[in-house]
Amino acid sequence: MNYILFDGPSRDNLLPFTFTRPVAEVRVGILTIREKWNKWLNTETSLQTQDYLSGKWPSAKKDKNLFIDASFLPDQNLIDALSNLSEGEKLIQKDLLIAFYAEEISDSLKSIEFTQDLTQIKNTWDIFSKNGEAIESDFDLLTKGRKSQAIPESVFAKNRDRIFIEEGAELENCSLNASSGAIYIGKHSLVMEGTLVRGPFALCDHAVVKMGAKIYGPTTLGPNCKAGGEINNAVLFQNSNKGHDGFLGNSVIGEWCNIGADSNNSNLKNNYAPVRLWDYNSEGFAKTGLQFCGLIMGDHSKCAINTMFNTGTVVGVSANIFGSGFPRNFVPSFSWGGSAGMSIYKLDKVFETAEIVMQRRNLELTEEDKKILENVFEQTAKYRRS
Repeated sequence: MNYILFDGPSRDNLLPFTFTRPVAEVRVGILTIREKWNKWLNTETSLQTQDYLSGKWPSAKKDKNLFIDASFLPDQNLIDALSNLSEGEKLIQKDLLIAFYAEEISDSLKSIEFTQDLTQIKNTWDIFSKNGEAIESDFDLLTKGRKSQAIPESVFAKNRDRIFIEEGAELENCSLNASSGAIYIGKHSLVMEGTLVRGPFALCDHAVVKMGAKIYGPTTLGPNCKAGGEINNAVLFQNSNKGHDGFLGNSVIGEWCNIGADSNNSNLKNNYAPVRLWDYNSEGFAKTGLQFCGLIMGDHSKCAINTMFNTGTVVGVSANIFGSGFPRNFVPSFSWGGSAGMSIYKLDKVFETAEIVMQRRNLELTEEDKKILENVFEQTAKYRRS
């Protein structure tokens, strides 16, 4: 069977992250959604995404293809249901299309009702609010039948059975408390001395936690991320830095982002009211139903030292934020400035910075990457003031 993960209706609700990646490349828990499906299905999946992203993430169709909405996270019940799906059938739950075994979706397909619980990443805030259960699921998936590296004697560790340390990880004189959730320490990662961690927590491969950091779960630091200060229930996708003091809470940070020293976000309104977030579909502010909701920041965005973000702030792709005061709680993509006003962050300058940042990780800003950013620049032009 050939499995293809497609961008379903949730794709637009997951902007700005899905401006620059398919839904399946969103990280929640330890793994990206695609990595989860690859592990559960024991095969490589391909992706069906937006035309301008398909050059980097092509679809690989074969004679028999089973299409799965990438916003759904796999578990054993869902895998079993998919394995029983016959050609010409679709798997649904009420009005939700989960998967279909056909060349294209149509009304003629026979509906098979899925009655078990589903976990869906439908909105940006689901990434942090469902991160705890995703960490636990990924932890069990990745560590089943395997033995952790030894916990160093200098490390305070509580509930050791739910702590797993991969090969090459370094940690000394830190505290790992897994009594409230699993703690996963990835390959060749580093936890510096004085760090306090309360699970659920995922430190992915080659990521670094700096000295004296205080991390409350459920939190994920993706591959090659660096983190310091105080973090509570946040997800950093990969290759992003929050390396200094300052608070980040109930937030999602994309790839190639940098949070300046002593920057803080609010995650609770002064009147304790539910938080609203910018919604690209309605071009207004949507109800999250959450009392705690912080910063949503798209790929390649940066903020200077001592930046302050209000509760429920959405920052688009390739924004550069600086200056005193609170910026707007919606910062359009390719914006340059802060509370005093914004100008357009021009593409040549965006490329120049991205090339320097990526070279530091021995990576290249490819022509395909540039085409994607150019497309996003055009898509988001209506939100910027000239």
